[in-house]
Amino acid sequence: MSRLIDLHVVHGQSPWLDNMRRDWLVDGQMQDWIDRGVRGMTSNPTIFQKAIAGGEAYDDQFADLVGSGTSVIDAYWEMVVDDIEAALGLLRPVHDASGGEDGFVSVEVSPLLARDTDGTLEAARGLNERIARPNLYVKIPGTAEGLPAIRQMITEGRSVNVTLLFSVERYREVMEAYLSGLEANDGDLSAVSSVASFFVSRVDGEADKRLDAVGTPEAAALKGKVAVANAQRAYQAYLETFSGPRWEALAARGARVQRPLWASTSTKNPAYPDTLYVDTLIGPDTVNTMPEGTLADFDDHGTLARTVDADPAAAEDVLEALAGVGVELADITRVLEDQGVASFSASFDDLLGALEQKAATFR
Repeated sequence: MSRLIDLHVVHGQSPWLDNMRRDWLVDGQMQDWIDRGVRGMTSNPTIFQKAIAGGEAYDDQFADLVGSGTSVIDAYWEMVVDDIEAALGLLRPVHDASGGEDGFVSVEVSPLLARDTDGTLEAARGLNERIARPNLYVKIPGTAEGLPAIRQMITEGRSVNVTLLFSVERYREVMEAYLSGLEANDGDLSAVSSVASFFVSRVDGEADKRLDAVGTPEAAALKGKVAVANAQRAYQAYLETFSGPRWEALAARGARVQRPLWASTSTKNPAYPDTLYVDTLIGPDTVNTMPEGTLADFDDHGTLARTVDADPAAAEDVLEALAGVGVELADITRVLEDQGVASFSASFDDLLGALEQKAATFR
């Protein structure tokens, strides 16, 4: 049995693939990952930018689309939907066998809508209705503007993956949107599902720069520890939220917990262990979405143990020490949210620009 299978069977965490490649969907490599224990797939605008602009796999379809008069933006979504539907088909057996817990594939609304509540809701509904598969997650950024759209999608019984979460405070707001959406939903709550994508490694990237600027031994001792402590605090918030009378009333109606999904879990700093952001965040009712390199590393030599809530006090000590050396976690997470929105928007713009240039050669 692989470590990826053990991760789910023994420890209750679902490993997902954080990538989307058309060649993998058709040549059997995605099915190989599923056989090794992968239980879901996530995508984002940067992933599609690399996939579509980085090779020739989409050229024939794109040429046919623009040649028939389809606009570049509509051609983009046509290609994205085709990939998502292929992935949904591969993962549907996982979804069915898990009773609807896993087997999901995520597709994100246009990142240009991250600060537009009404636009986000319209786009999310459109993707949900266009694809119409039970194992689809529509990804909505967890910005302040995204919160009302998240709540309304849940009220309407549409499953969502809330993305770009960095702070525990915003994560609490997302969980509130989920719960209040369920409470406003008078339908079958067992058919509604959600994950909350809490980003990890990027926090260390920003925190480490600020700790280097502080320059003291106390600051240096915190490098590589802040992201995990932040995520472990988030898991404590999850445990608090999905317990007690309010949650029990929803669970009695068939509601599912909104699982924390650890995102951005590849190790960016080569000085840190390559499975750092997997080994330290293992626990029940969680997801870890990893690029293929991190999946392979964990399957080869990852540590299997329940770690996400092994020592909550130690996580709080790290975050208190961070404040003690003058580094504000709230400012780190604010900057990262802004950067995340800007980065995904830039990838989307770059992709559309590249497609416009390519379209000109086909007309």
